[in-house]
Amino acid sequence: MKNKIQYLKDTAKTWPGATVDYREDWDCDYFGLEKKCFCMLGTNKAGDWVMTVKGDPEENELLREQYSDVVPGYYANKTHWNSFLLENSSFTEEQLASFLRKSYELVLRKLPKKVQMKYE
Repeated sequence: MKNKIQYLKDTAKTWPGATVDYREDWDCDYFGLEKKCFCMLGTNKAGDWVMTVKGDPEENELLREQYSDVVPGYYANKTHWNSFLLENSSFTEEQLASFLRKSYELVLRKLPKKVQMKYE
């Protein structure tokens, strides 16, 4: 599990402007871009490791229907965020990283054009 989590953190840190910091108040790793969150990585109340990322609402719903390890965003807007249960995930590290990347890109596209240009 530690390898998977480290892989996701290391991957995100390679993207322009992306930061990964531990947030003590939320007890999770906070992935940000221009102080906007694109992922929270930590444990839920049951102690399971979860990666919560932003996604397209329609795709989010499909993923939840198809995979038991994808649930509505933990402590997040249930329409726009999904949580991936990492312990026994049906997804590879690379697939999880692709969901993480999509979240990063969604947040990037919401930033002002002038700010976006810094990262392109």
